[in-house]
Amino acid sequence: MNKAYAGVPVGAVALTDGDTIERPSTTHLSIVDDQGNAVSMTSSIENAFGSALMVEGFILNNQLTDFSFIAKKNELLLANRVQANKRPRSSMAPMMIFNKDKSLKLLVGSPGGSRIINYVAQTIIGVLDWQLNPQEAINLPKITNRNNVTTLERGTTAQALQPLLEAKGHTVHIRDLNSGLHAIELTETGFVGGADPRREGLVLAK
Repeated sequence: MNKAYAGVPVGAVALTDGDTIERPSTTHLSIVDDQGNAVSMTSSIENAFGSALMVEGFILNNQLTDFSFIAKKNELLLANRVQANKRPRSSMAPMMIFNKDKSLKLLVGSPGGSRIINYVAQTIIGVLDWQLNPQEAINLPKITNRNNVTTLERGTTAQALQPLLEAKGHTVHIRDLNSGLHAIELTETGFVGGADPRREGLVLAK
């Protein structure tokens, strides 16, 4: 397929892709309490020290950097330009997955910029389709594609896929991938958690 292109809805203005910067300053947590309340939360301050302003012990974020810094390129408007009443582009994807009876099955999410969607989707497939426990699914070698280059995680068995993918027309890069997945699965025998060894994080039970 190569690159997937967006459609042109009726009435849409001419747009072009932007070059929004990314910062490794996102975190995720998955929690279930003893009463069954659950939260899957991804949060970002966007820069290493956000806006560099602290209020009552909290660093304020700088999500404006999730917008494109310029509004036009080659006389075309950027979709992610700063504009009133808009939210900046974000790939944060905290997930809560439910069984058919509406009971909670899985909490999962990750930091990782625009690769978050890849990390989370791969982990969900590992748990739901491949019947792995959360830690096994999180530990899987990462493979990402952001609609251009296919990236394989350095130092893992995923690297062996490079010639096969290139034979299919992929442009392949090998690099470290900075997922920080945290997941909790609710099973018939209780809770099973997993935390990504690629970053700081751990599983705790009360």
